[in-house]
Amino acid sequence: MKRRKNRKTTDAWQMLEHRLGDDQELWNMVDEERLNLQIAQAIYQARTKAGVTQKQLAEKAGTAQPNIARLEDADYQGHSLPMLRRVARALGLRLELRFARRSGRGRKN
Repeated sequence: MKRRKNRKTTDAWQMLEHRLGDDQELWNMVDEERLNLQIAQAIYQARTKAGVTQKQLAEKAGTAQPNIARLEDADYQGHSLPMLRRVARALGLRLELRFARRSGRGRKN
């Protein structure tokens, strides 16, 4: 009988799948945090590509600079569609939304 070696991985998703298994509640939390990160990154990248500061974007979007800073924070969970639209418009962009099929173990719902 051959012994299998435990192979170590540096792949973050494989490590998550190993740790979370089929725990749907934890996978939902991971999905929520990933979405928050994607939103923060998208706003930051769009703003820097446009060459404007947080303060300038805030003025164009009719809000205060700390609000833009919060939107660019991956830990922020208070995103609203109206505010995201205002930010997009202020940057001369269109906001797009899409639904995507879930993939990976433990994500059935």
